[in-house]
Order: sequence, then C-alpha cells, then structure tokens
Amino acid sequence: MSDVFADLVGQAETVATLRQAAAAAARVVAGEQVAAGAMTHAWIFTGPPGSGRSVAARAFAAALECERGGAGCGECHGCHTTLGKTHADVRFVVPEGLSIGVSEMRALVLRAASAPSGGRWQIVVIEDADRLTEQAGNALLKAIEEPPPRTVFLLCTPSTHPDDISVTIRSRCRVMALRQPPAEAVAEVLVRRDGVAPEVASWAAAASQGHVGRAKRLANDSEARGRRDAVLSVPRRLTGVGACFEAASALIKAAEAEAAEQLVETDASERASLEQALGAGGTGRGAAGAMRGAAGQLKDLERRQKSRATRSKRDALDRALVDLAGFYRDVLVTNMRAPVGVVHTDVATQSEAAAGKWSPESALRRLEAVLACRQAIDENVKPEIAVESMMLTLWRG
Repeated sequence: MSDVFADLVGQAETVATLRQAAAAAARVVAGEQVAAGAMTHAWIFTGPPGSGRSVAARAFAAALECERGGAGCGECHGCHTTLGKTHADVRFVVPEGLSIGVSEMRALVLRAASAPSGGRWQIVVIEDADRLTEQAGNALLKAIEEPPPRTVFLLCTPSTHPDDISVTIRSRCRVMALRQPPAEAVAEVLVRRDGVAPEVASWAAAASQGHVGRAKRLANDSEARGRRDAVLSVPRRLTGVGACFEAASALIKAAEAEAAEQLVETDASERASLEQALGAGGTGRGAAGAMRGAAGQLKDLERRQKSRATRSKRDALDRALVDLAGFYRDVLVTNMRAPVGVVHTDVATQSEAAAGKWSPESALRRLEAVLACRQAIDENVKPEIAVESMMLTLWRG
C-alpha cells in the first residue's frame, strides 16, 4: 500500500478534506500556525453500513501519525503501526458486547490525556460510538469539551441522529458524512486489492449493496454465499402460517450458527489465556487457592463473551435481513419499471415472477416489514418475536 486512504472506496470529497486536515495537523506538530478550523480535535464519521466509517477513521489516524508531513504515505512506521492497530498512541475501541460502558470510557479518557509518546498525537478511535451508554457518553463529552492539546477523538456512528449520538457531543465535533460507494467502485477494489475475477467482483459488489466487507466475503467465501442463497429462498417458502414459523426459526438458527462459528476460537483462546495467567495447571496449595479466587474473573469473562455472542448473532441476522430487503426492493423496482438495476441479479427471475403476482403496494408493504424488523431488533425486541412477525407479514402481503 502506498496510500493510507487507498481502501476508502468512492469517498473522494471526504479523502480530500482529511488530507488537508492531516497536513494542517503536521504543521501544528512542527510548531507552525494554522488557520482556525484547519484541524479539530473531535470528528464524527457517519454513513450507511459498508460506507467505510471505520476505514476512514483508521486511515485518518494513520495520516495524523504519519512521519512524512501527514501525507499518509502508508510506508512509514507511524502509518504501518496505526493501520496494524499496534501504535502506542492510538487506541481503538470496538465494543465486544451491546454497549460501551462508563468504566471503559473513563479509562480511555484518562489514558488519552497523557502526552503522546511519539511526539505527535494521542488518538482515540471509537468504531461504534452509537453503543455508548449515557454515562459513557457523558464521560466522553467532558474530554471533548476540555481536550488535551495533542489528543484527537474519532467517532464512528450510523448517523448524527440523537438516537445514535448525543446532540451535545455532535455539536462539538466535525462531521464527515460518507455515502454508499457505487458498485463499480467496490468491484474495482475487489479486483485490484483482493485479486477477485472481474465478473465475480461485479456480482458480489451488486449483491452486497455497496458494502465492501460483505462483497469480499461473498466473493471469497462459499459458506457466505450459501447463507445468502438460503435467505433469498425465504419468499417462495412462505406458503402458510406453519411455513412462516419454520422460516423464522431457520433464519434465527442460521444467525446463531454463524455467530458461534466466528467466536468459538476467540472464546476458547481468551479463556485459556486467562486461566494460564491465573495459574491454571500449577501445583501446590498456592496454585489451587489462586484458581479458587479467580472464579470472579472467569465469571466476568463469561459475561463479556455472552454479550459479544448476542451482538454477533444480531449482526449476522441483520446481514440476512439486508439481503431479504434487497429482494423485495428488486420486486418493487421491477413492478414499477424503475430505471435502475436489481440488487440480486442471480435471482432476477424469481423477483420478476413475484412482481407479476404482487401489486406495487404489496411489494412495498413487504419491504417495509423487513425494515421494521431490523429496527425492532435494534431497539432490543426479542429477535425471535420480531422475525416471526415479519414472516407473517411477508406471507400475507
């Protein structure tokens, strides 16, 4: 890589702004005067899933730590360690569970208040700032209101709506709004960066609806393609009430299996590492006593892993719902003869057949049912109930 922004797809205006800010930040480090607002201490990156919020924040952090005048060269020690998440002055906050708690945020704010060891910037990147608890948000707000001179906060949220980020935090940050990258740009990245065949890349980019990470998985992972095929078969399986409940159960179980598959090695490794640190396998009275006293720490680890599993399950289920929404969108597009392409080109025959049976109003109701299910789950409605309700609406139309 010769440029830290190379993987930020379809965001030319955002990249230009971040480059200018990084250059101004380098002048600040050099002791030069810069124009007011050229570089700010708190940023919010917003945009739809797959637009590259966290990619933009990580690339900007690397440019700020770049040792070549903030150019974001991608080759110096500052760029390499930041992109690899090993830089001593850059903290990445990625919630493992459903939220980011106040104790974690207070610790990060305290650490960020110290002077940067490398002489450039202390940076805190919060990849899911919409998961901050109210108390954690208040702790972050105090730090943003009175920031240390060389500390930068980079927050990633789906939007600047008060449900995602508090109004007071929003008012003290510079907002970078990213857009969904076009399928052509996503396909180009898959071909150039990942060596995917052009025809496969084009299909994956369209099927992922502009989500770069999802497109890469579809292009390279046969199991991901199989899960997608199972989701897209749902509409034709909804033949009655019983079939609706069966489809709902299958969707939930598939999400659980995908989440468990992703976490099994991580969970086992974390537990083994903690047990070893606490003296597991040792001999003697002292080792046995240490393990008995470690029950609380093991229980805390299990609690955190359970919370992470819940989040992973919901993320897997949401990916399935996005695919399903894409199908009903294709039906509506076909029904209305809209001058845009379909998302799921490989099941276009199926969506065309559905368009011949359903009215535009019926297709729209089905699409809205999928979107309502996503929102309900995001608001902590039990996934089983939300999905079953959705399936019944999809069947009835």
